[in-house]
Amino acid sequence: MNDRPSLTELRALAAIVRHRSFRRAADELDMASSTVSHMMSSLEARIGTRLLNRTTRSVSPTEAGERLVSRLRPILHDLDDALAEIDAGRDQPKGNLRLTASETVAMMLVQTVIPLFLARYPEMSVDLVAQPAFVDIVAEGFDAGFRLGEAVPLDMVAVRFGGPSRMLPVAAPSYFVNRDHPTTPDDLCRHTCIRSRTPNGRLYKWEFERHGHLIAVDARGPLMLNRTELQLEAALQGLGIAFVPERLAIPHLQKGTLVALLKDWCPTYPGLFIYYPGHRRVPAGLRAFIDVLKTIVLE
Repeated sequence: MNDRPSLTELRALAAIVRHRSFRRAADELDMASSTVSHMMSSLEARIGTRLLNRTTRSVSPTEAGERLVSRLRPILHDLDDALAEIDAGRDQPKGNLRLTASETVAMMLVQTVIPLFLARYPEMSVDLVAQPAFVDIVAEGFDAGFRLGEAVPLDMVAVRFGGPSRMLPVAAPSYFVNRDHPTTPDDLCRHTCIRSRTPNGRLYKWEFERHGHLIAVDARGPLMLNRTELQLEAALQGLGIAFVPERLAIPHLQKGTLVALLKDWCPTYPGLFIYYPGHRRVPAGLRAFIDVLKTIVLE
């Protein structure tokens, strides 16, 4: 059939449905947005079925488009696996590795793992998407994601890296001019805290534990920030007490620009995991990335 869609068209359709955007799909495919849009119009005309609903601000699949893409996903994944199997026989992995992580973890990867990975495997590229909310990595087309151990979906393979971690209240020495250090979590109610929100908009509660005694503190303060790096900077500026991952605070604690608080109330947790679908062959590039990751200790 001359009307049979090409592989390029099918990949483009899947990318558009995944991103709900011609522009973002075009960026992933390294094409112009106008080329992708024209490709879809041509495909719809040839097969005589509308696959996409278009408005001036958005694009979404029609029922027929969603059915087609749902059938395409495993086929495209199997194709990628087959190509990855061929690539596995090469001396050096080649291709693109698509990852998703929180903004904090993404920053650590850029500072530590990714430079070493790209230097060791020059034929690889990395597409790292930093976002606060967890996503379905299979549906969104990611090779792997990063989460704390208890948050990894059960049908995924999880590989731990780095050592244990914990959340820690920190503040600048200047903040404690005319103020006493808190000695229990309850003392935080008398302090100015730098607050943050969950991706769904709720305020985080600060959780502490000692000798099996759990305390959740509804921290109070006039400043709310949605990024850990901003909370850390606000603490460095003496604006209050921030509750941040210890690994981010360590350089400032060592220099004395921050002080750690309530350390005996802050238990460790297992740390970070990279996870990926268990039902698919692991691409050579992802295997190489995990090997590099294991050599980096994120304390």
